Formats: sequence, structure tokens, C-alpha cells
Amino acid sequence: MPTGTLLIIDDEARLRQLLARVLELEGYAVLQAPDAARGFELLRDHTAEVLVILSDVKLPDAHGVDLLPRFRAAAPDAEVVLLTAFGTIADGVRAMKQGAFDYLTKGDFEQQLVVVVERAADKARLRQRLAALERRVAQRADFDAMIGTSPALRRAQDLARQVAPTDSTVLLEGPTGAGKELFAQALHEASGRRQKAFVAVNCSAFPRDLLESELFGYKRGAFTGALGDKKGLLEEANGGTLFLDEIGELELNVQAKFLRVLELQQFTKLGDTKPTQVNVRLVAATNRNLKQEAAEGNFRLDLYYRLSVFTIAVPPLSARTADVPLLAAYFLQHFAARLAKRLPGFEPDALRLLQAYAWPGNVRELKNVLERAAILAPAGQLLAADYLPDEFHARAGAPPAGGDSLRALEAQHISRLMRERAGDKPDVAKRLGIGLTTLYRKLQEYGLDQ
Repeated sequence: MPTGTLLIIDDEARLRQLLARVLELEGYAVLQAPDAARGFELLRDHTAEVLVILSDVKLPDAHGVDLLPRFRAAAPDAEVVLLTAFGTIADGVRAMKQGAFDYLTKGDFEQQLVVVVERAADKARLRQRLAALERRVAQRADFDAMIGTSPALRRAQDLARQVAPTDSTVLLEGPTGAGKELFAQALHEASGRRQKAFVAVNCSAFPRDLLESELFGYKRGAFTGALGDKKGLLEEANGGTLFLDEIGELELNVQAKFLRVLELQQFTKLGDTKPTQVNVRLVAATNRNLKQEAAEGNFRLDLYYRLSVFTIAVPPLSARTADVPLLAAYFLQHFAARLAKRLPGFEPDALRLLQAYAWPGNVRELKNVLERAAILAPAGQLLAADYLPDEFHARAGAPPAGGDSLRALEAQHISRLMRERAGDKPDVAKRLGIGLTTLYRKLQEYGLDQ
């Protein structure tokens, strides 16, 4: 059933209400305005929701055709259908030239209306999806989008900026969770390959017997179950960048094939007899010491030398503690927006604990900690140290606030809200983001229902 919001602007109240009723039965939400002034007020308040504007041509305060440029400016993604009691060919032609989706004459449009509105809504939805895609493309990762000003991060960024415009292979070294994939994406965006694909592969995420076929592809009949040709990820990245994360997980025979890719930009698919030519820039990442792995026979030394043409050390979070407040503020606001909760910042003790922590899981661990804290913290208040995990308090030499478990912390939080809200259970449930039944169960579980 169709969904979306429509705006009807017509000074004939009975006709306007009739149209609204018909379209509501089709599943649309309908806004109504008796004139252009009220129509633009509603459009201003519901710009992102309105898919189609149905406007009378003869309005008390404007001519519908003359309004078309204003409609486009106020709601760029919406489509406009004009309605008139006395249609003329000239008006219809002018309306279409001005960007109207359609021009219908009252009295004989009953059979057309629903179909025309649905087609217009489909076009508006498509335009919205394209606009969203363009926004995502515009927000692609680049070096300036990286959060932090520490010397360690700046050194890595400066090296990456210098090598990005070239086609040289880059090896990113650093611990898990430090942001190596973000660097790889930024290298791609700063290169001449930015318009082509960026294909990321985590080598540890595939079973070893499947990784070769995923990377290189195969021909039909290459093995049992190969019912057709398969394009590998190397071909998907042709013209662009292939990012191999955790490259130390590659088996030695796959390493040999990759050496040929780096040397000749060609490879042979499983089950094929002819080489496939590609044009791919390789960016690899590892949390291991590949030179030591090569000395121990776990990694090909010749491949290591080809990969390490240009090596960048991505710093762990422990080497850039000055960036912790900036990253923490970013993640807190990110999760507050997702939770529709206002969280203005941190209490000094919480920020002190965040900066004093060693962060063995790096930026990824910081992100997870802030997601948990944002869920627990009450809206409208500075985030207190109480909402950080127990290990932060233990490292600081202080007992965990609110008990030694998440259970105890949650009970303390609910108890405090019950006191603050004078026992108003619906309000407390709303502030916790849970259902009333769930709140009653938790109150019983924690002995707070007395």
C-alpha cells in the first residue's frame, strides 16, 4: 500500500477534503491548505516528508503555475501536480515547462488521480534516494574528516597524503581497531582512482579454502558447486583500490598469486587457462610484524618487500591520548542522536578516566564504551563516571560506582530516576527508552517496587 505525505492546496474546502479522503484511503498522510501562504507554512514544517504537492491553479493569493519555481525551491525532492477547473493547452504546456509532474482538469480526473499521484510519489522517492546517495558520496572518508590533532596522527596523515596521488602499494601497520581501514579509504579518496571502486576485504573473515575463489574468482566447473563463472574481488576493484585487511592471514599459495598481481597486474582464475588483466592499486593492512613472520616462514619475504614499498604506522590510541576528548565527544553525540537523547557532554571525572585508560582495543573500544554509556546516561545531564565500565574505576584506584556489576549500576540508575520523577512509572519508562511492562519487571527484579 502506498505510504508518504501529500500536500493539497485548494480553496474549495469540500473538494480538498474529498481528495484528502480518497488519498488517505490509498495509504497516504495528507496535509491541507486553503491558500498558497498556508501551503508554504506547512511545506516549511514538513519539507522532508512531502512527496507530492497537489495545487489548484486558481488560488486566492497566487497562480499555481507561477508557484512552481517556489515549490521547487522550498521542496526540491517533491513533485507537483496542478489541478484546474478550466484547463487550457497553453497553461498545461507552461506548467510542464516549469517543472510540473502533471496537469489535471477537475471533473474528469477521478480515474487518473490515484495513478498520477502514485507515479509522482515514486519519482519523488527515487529523487530522495539519489539525494541521500549523493550526500553519502560527498561525505566519503578523507584525511580532514579524521578526528584528532595529536602529533602521532598528524605524522601518519602527512605520509599518507604524500603517497595517496601515486599508484604505489601501501602497507598500513598498526593494532586492531586503530583505524587502518579509515586510512585506506582516505588514500583512495585522495587518489586519481576516487571515481572507481574501493573494495575492502578482511582476509581473516573468510575460511582459507574460500578466500582464493573470492579474491580471484573462478570459471564454471572449476570445482564441485561451481555452476557458473564468478567475478572475483580483484576484478570488482578494477580501475580502483583493493584494500586487504589482515593480509598476514593469506595462505602461502595465495600469497604467491598476489605477488604476480603486484608484478604484472594479472592473475589466473580457478579453472581458467588464460590470465586476467586488471589495473588495481593495492593497500594492505596488518597488525602483525610481517618481517618477523617472513623470517619464521609464515609469510613470503618477496611479497613483504613488494607490499612495504611505502609503509605507514597507524598509531594506537594510547599514542594519541590528546585526541581522546575529541573522539569521545564525537561518539557521544553520534550515539545521542541515534538514541534521540540530549547528552551535552562529560563530567570532569568521566573525562579524566577516559584519558587515563590504556585503550587496548583502540578507537573501536572507545566507540563501544561510549555507545554503552550513552544508553545508560540520563538525558539532559553531563555523562558521569558512573556510566563507564568497572575496569575504568579499577584502573583509577577507585571502587566501581553503583556496585560491581552492570546489574547494580542499572538498579541504581532506575532508583535515582524513580526518586527524581516522584515514582511516575510511565515517565521513567519513557526516559529509559523501555516499555512499561519491562519497567515493572525490572522494578520487581531489583526490589524497587515497594
